[in-house]
Amino acid sequence: MNRILVSALEPSANLHLKEILKRLNPKGLGLKEGLDIGISSSKDYEITGIFDKSLGNPILDSNEFNVMGFFDVLPKINLAKKAIETLSDMAGEVDKVLLIDAPSFNLRLAKKIKQKHPQKEIIYYILPKVWAWKKGRIKEVNAYIDKKAYIFPFEKEIWRDGIYVGNPLLDEIKTYRDEKTYGNIAFLPGSRKSEIKALMPVFRELRKKIDKKALLAVPEIYKDKIDEIYGDVKGFEIVFNAKEALLKSDFAYICSGTATLEAAIIGTPFVLMYKAREIEYLIAKTFVKLNYVGLANIIFEHEGLGEFHKEYLQTFDIERLIKDMKNSDLKDFREKSKTLREILKYGSADNVVKLLIG
Repeated sequence: MNRILVSALEPSANLHLKEILKRLNPKGLGLKEGLDIGISSSKDYEITGIFDKSLGNPILDSNEFNVMGFFDVLPKINLAKKAIETLSDMAGEVDKVLLIDAPSFNLRLAKKIKQKHPQKEIIYYILPKVWAWKKGRIKEVNAYIDKKAYIFPFEKEIWRDGIYVGNPLLDEIKTYRDEKTYGNIAFLPGSRKSEIKALMPVFRELRKKIDKKALLAVPEIYKDKIDEIYGDVKGFEIVFNAKEALLKSDFAYICSGTATLEAAIIGTPFVLMYKAREIEYLIAKTFVKLNYVGLANIIFEHEGLGEFHKEYLQTFDIERLIKDMKNSDLKDFREKSKTLREILKYGSADNVVKLLIG
């Protein structure tokens, strides 16, 4: 039995982890048979550590860390410290370590593991976005990480000894927007409570001025807490599959994050929207020196292809947002989506598995 210590704190990290587990097929997780990716191995694999409890039996459920923003993180500091001590001790009992995203936690964990178990191989999948901010993390990654698996081609400029494994969304998205008109508008206010509470008042204002069906994407974990978290949802049809909603919508209003890249890959026209606490926004603006925050825009800019989609941060003009919807060009978005998929090339799960069992 080969054991892998996993640290997957965020919802998106757990989606990516699920694709990896489908290929590893560890015992006891109730997943499908492993995929044939050209690797000969009869070994069994199991995971331990921090991840969503739907994927197995974690030491700590990743939902305990479902926060966003400096002030949201503060209450979790003690929990994080204890988790790092526990996981770094456990690292001595596993074959390899897989860290996924979440650099504030995972780099500290990697350092502690190397202090206690210097020879333990650590694989970091979805590396810190040092091209946006905190370039000092480059030194930390180089010091503690054995294999660097990055997911955007332009990151080769930073991780020259790393491996471009592909992008996880190309594993998870296999169907793209067709040419039909559906008469739906999708609203994706994010997965974290602070994001949802910031954008829902704006979404309600937009809803009043839109004469199409409004689909509100809600994560399954909030299924029984919709009124508490989203407030008044009158006029919205609740959907629990954001990707399906995007495929059946003519336009989307989306909170900044992975969902914007999903929409870009699917080919549904959208605008990015984001609102944070003013002090958090000012801090981020001071340190982040990028022309865009949307991943599709960042990728296109690196390729010299211009802007993929509009972005609105902190303040929102309802009439302008309505105009963006009315003037959207589905054919143009679908073409840009095709170009984006060509840039990203392929999914990443197969290549991460090769790193884990190699």
